[in-house]
Amino acid sequence: MEASEVRRAVEAAGATASALGLQVDDAVVIHNSDRIALRLVPCDVLVRVAPSAHRAGSEFEVEVARRLAEVDGPVAELEPRAEPRVYLRDDFAISFWTYYEPAGSEIAPAHYADALMRHHAALRQVDLGAPHVTERVAGALREVADRERTPALLGPDRELLSNTLSSLSTAIGSGEAREQLLHGEPHPGNLLKTGDGRNTPERDRGPAS
Repeated sequence: MEASEVRRAVEAAGATASALGLQVDDAVVIHNSDRIALRLVPCDVLVRVAPSAHRAGSEFEVEVARRLAEVDGPVAELEPRAEPRVYLRDDFAISFWTYYEPAGSEIAPAHYADALMRHHAALRQVDLGAPHVTERVAGALREVADRERTPALLGPDRELLSNTLSSLSTAIGSGEAREQLLHGEPHPGNLLKTGDGRNTPERDRGPAS
């Protein structure tokens, strides 16, 4: 978000939290991209604020987190002092989460793999409709095919990506394995090492085959 939009988002988050009876004296921006993550103090709550155009994505995150908490999955939990839903204020979609104090940034690969395995085991117990991974593949194919949207792609690179994405979609569509929700973007930025020793995937994106 641009600086002016960040200021509006922080104000919207603070006002919403105050309306819920949470004390807010300050807000610390933890992450800023197409949405922001804030730590509100002294109530010590993590707030995710997105433009209202991303409301559906925010609602999906909240619902997945709620369902995973019900089956004791390793996931960042919603803030218990707020209703488990997305709040709308000043053109922003706002959700409230438990704040976990990070316990360092280094996470052993084996611990990361274990967290993902436990996470996916919990997701197998969740019955929740979600976009299929092939929809994202199709979107990527459209961008690769559109030279105006991807002018930096050279001919050989464009051909390689097109062939790879097409064969990937075909392979997924012809597979016989049972499908389930997956953590769609596993990378260190989606993992939180907490003081209680849990390695927790923070959220779940699209499903895959």
